[in-house]
Amino acid sequence: MTCNPVVWFEIYVQKMARAKKFYEAVFGLTLTPLDSPIPDMELWSFPMAEGVPGATGALVKMAGKDSGGGGTLIYFSCADCSVEAAKAAKSGGQIFREKFSIGQYGFIALVYDTEGNMIGLHSMQ
Repeated sequence: MTCNPVVWFEIYVQKMARAKKFYEAVFGLTLTPLDSPIPDMELWSFPMAEGVPGATGALVKMAGKDSGGGGTLIYFSCADCSVEAAKAAKSGGQIFREKFSIGQYGFIALVYDTEGNMIGLHSMQ
């Protein structure tokens, strides 16, 4: 691997206004809305800067995804996320959602690891 493996994170919330207020107050920053590639999903992004170390992410409100324990989803960078999704299934994990387009942001797949943690896989192809 030639780069940092974590490229994106999502913190799932039940009440976006409350969560947004909390994170903006705690970290002294302003979250910005992102267009959602998925119906019934609301995203507010942490500040992003390209070409510098570190990953960014968003607060997310999505039907069917609880907050609390297990409420954070980490995405790993891949050349083609369908390859790593298949590897996850072969390695004792489970595919939750096969590779799908997120528009101009590329593609993602969602898998469970062997401990029941969901992780995201991201690729531009």
